[in-house]
Amino acid sequence: MDKLQGIDRINTAIVTTAVWRDYLTMTKPKVVAMLLLTALVGMCLAVPTVPAAHVVIIGLAGIGLQSAAAAVFNHVLDRRFDAQMTRTYHRPLAKGRIATSKAVLFACALMVSGFILLWQLNPLTAWLTMASLVGYAVVYTVWLKHATPQNIVIGGLAGAAPPLLGWTAVTGSLDPHALLLVMLVFAWTPPHFWALAIHRRDDYAKAGIPMLPVTHGIEYTKTMVLFYTFLLLAVGGLPWLTGMSGGIYLIGSSVLNLGFIGYAIKLKFFDTTGHAWATFKYSIWHLLALFVVLLVDHWWLTWVLAQY
Repeated sequence: MDKLQGIDRINTAIVTTAVWRDYLTMTKPKVVAMLLLTALVGMCLAVPTVPAAHVVIIGLAGIGLQSAAAAVFNHVLDRRFDAQMTRTYHRPLAKGRIATSKAVLFACALMVSGFILLWQLNPLTAWLTMASLVGYAVVYTVWLKHATPQNIVIGGLAGAAPPLLGWTAVTGSLDPHALLLVMLVFAWTPPHFWALAIHRRDDYAKAGIPMLPVTHGIEYTKTMVLFYTFLLLAVGGLPWLTGMSGGIYLIGSSVLNLGFIGYAIKLKFFDTTGHAWATFKYSIWHLLALFVVLLVDHWWLTWVLAQY
């Protein structure tokens, strides 16, 4: 009897762990982590020294909870399409492992918690973050994604908001330099996502989602990926041209952006099997490294100025 009870406890623990893993999966933790890095850099660039610890902790927690809520709403609203795609058919809602009603309650709890936390810092950040959530979870997922092949270009603004949110969390106000950070992510999003869309073109076609490779063909999409990497190179120079960043950023961002262009050129003119996926993976590391370079440059400039 004791042995059977022990087995039951183990089985219950396994099921509980699996359920919580499903809830965690719905929040897209890797995506949220990347967004929080850009928000943290926005916080640090907003002030000449290190931002207050409580602002960083509350700000990142609030932005993270709202971003996680947007991800869960995305799972809810896309569950029927996810079930048709190889990349997403295993998701908890697509497989029916989590009830839709429970997922909605979970998303609402995350959303409200994040809003309350950010309101403690300032209303501007709370409302901007909420607007980003609505932009991604409703405007993009429900409408733009299925309405136009330019969905990711228009809808990318919501995903580009975290650096601005980090900035306003610290200062409570908007600033042109914060908008430059938004422009960086905004220009980066199309080549990043279209590389994935090329790799998963058949998936999107099967689900009836009008991504650019489905509506305009893979070759046209490759051209647009290349165009946007050149645009990213131009936008990437603006922080240096405006005096927001210095030489470390200029060199680092140029190397990273030229690397992205190199991947795009190969994708367009010398494509090989799996290169679209390789381009997508490079784009992720590119954005992470770009914001780390921004941060290193900022602290270097702060140290240099402190010597005089």
